[in-house]
Amino acid sequence: MTALRVSEIFLSIQGESTHVGRLCVFVRLAGCNLSCVYCDSQYAAKGAGLEMGLPEVLAKVESFGVKLVEITGGEPLVQPACGDLITALADEGFEILLETNGTVDLGLFDRRARYIVDIKTPASGSGGSFLAANYEKLKSSDEVKFVITSRMDFDWAVDVVRERGLAKKLAVLFSPADGLVTLKELAGWMIEGKTPARMNIQLHKMIWGQEARGV
Repeated sequence: MTALRVSEIFLSIQGESTHVGRLCVFVRLAGCNLSCVYCDSQYAAKGAGLEMGLPEVLAKVESFGVKLVEITGGEPLVQPACGDLITALADEGFEILLETNGTVDLGLFDRRARYIVDIKTPASGSGGSFLAANYEKLKSSDEVKFVITSRMDFDWAVDVVRERGLAKKLAVLFSPADGLVTLKELAGWMIEGKTPARMNIQLHKMIWGQEARGV
């Protein structure tokens, strides 16, 4: 039986990406291959999770009656069975968002999902981890995200976006790292530089607070 290590499954409001504000079922898988200084889901990244069979996960997702699903973590793609989950959800007609840190080859997985790829900045604690081959595997329906911890990170991210022509290909998101960069600071830098990106503000934290889980 295909088994997954699951941290939590819940229904909430999508707080990030271009899908912000939509009802969404979240499947948060346990475990991660990186350790970022601003990680807000350490309980999933470092936790063992609950082992669940694929049919059990699908039944739980279907019970909410919502067709938008996000698979997140931790880093979901480090679990071999995540590929089976993506395909099973796609076969059932779900709209799938997949949050990933870009260290795993996207070409190994069902491309019916929309991949939201977090490219780690130099000061994230995991700089240089992005698999360069994934740049060529990104589709127009995918998105890339940069979590900004400083002005240096911001300038680095802008250079990557421009050198790779990312804004011409897909949605680009810039997020301020909690406690390190304020919304006002990031907004100012983006306005000053006419940055070709969308500001990503984590709506769920504004609604339920910084420490809330299962939301």
